[in-house]
Amino acid sequence: MKFLPTVLGAASFLPLAWAHGYVDNATIGGQFYQFYQPYSDPYYSTPPQRVSRSIPGNGPVQDVTSIDLQCNTGAAPAPLHATAAAGSTVTLHWTLWPDSHVGPVITYMARCPDTGCQNWIPGTAAVWFKIKEGGRTGTSNTWADSPLMVPGNAGYTYTIPSCLKKGYYLVRHEIVALHASYTYPGAQFYPGCHQLSITGGGSTTPTGLVSFPGAYKATDPGITYDAYKATTYTIPGPKTFTC
Repeated sequence: MKFLPTVLGAASFLPLAWAHGYVDNATIGGQFYQFYQPYSDPYYSTPPQRVSRSIPGNGPVQDVTSIDLQCNTGAAPAPLHATAAAGSTVTLHWTLWPDSHVGPVITYMARCPDTGCQNWIPGTAAVWFKIKEGGRTGTSNTWADSPLMVPGNAGYTYTIPSCLKKGYYLVRHEIVALHASYTYPGAQFYPGCHQLSITGGGSTTPTGLVSFPGAYKATDPGITYDAYKATTYTIPGPKTFTC
């Protein structure tokens, strides 16, 4: 393995300086998966094979019209898939999330070609359906991302819809940080994508699909929302798919 310790040493300081975050690892189908590590994977002569797509770091995407909103800036397909049964639960472990970055947590899926997700990029096609969302609890200070702000937390879980047709799927998971609304209209998006091979299941192919970019508008109430006011919150995007 060829490694550049001095470069990595400098890069590893960035998460502390920026104080943002990303999904570090996951438990899928009962197996542990280390996700793409932006501050070490690029420095291997032969990068580790992952089930999650690449991300540039722990910083945000801020343009809702950019293709980067889909899986993060410069995201490239991963070589592997994590196998999981339809109806099973996936647990995602974020790096410690800063308590200043309140906002919703939203998860989407898209069906990949029958050959897999490893060479597939959706582009601007409408392929995504929402499977889970969480926003603000009333007008309290509790948000869907609040549990991720606690050291040693149990992570974020989502359930693969039990009726989905078996095959390959790309999962898009994000936190939308709304602290930016305090100083200027808008929000910060922290998306990431991972690849699944789903077994079992039913025969359902979801409809009412959306695209990224396209699912969100800069003027959406859930994007321009001021998290510092005690008002109800509307999560952006389409309705959540259910079996």
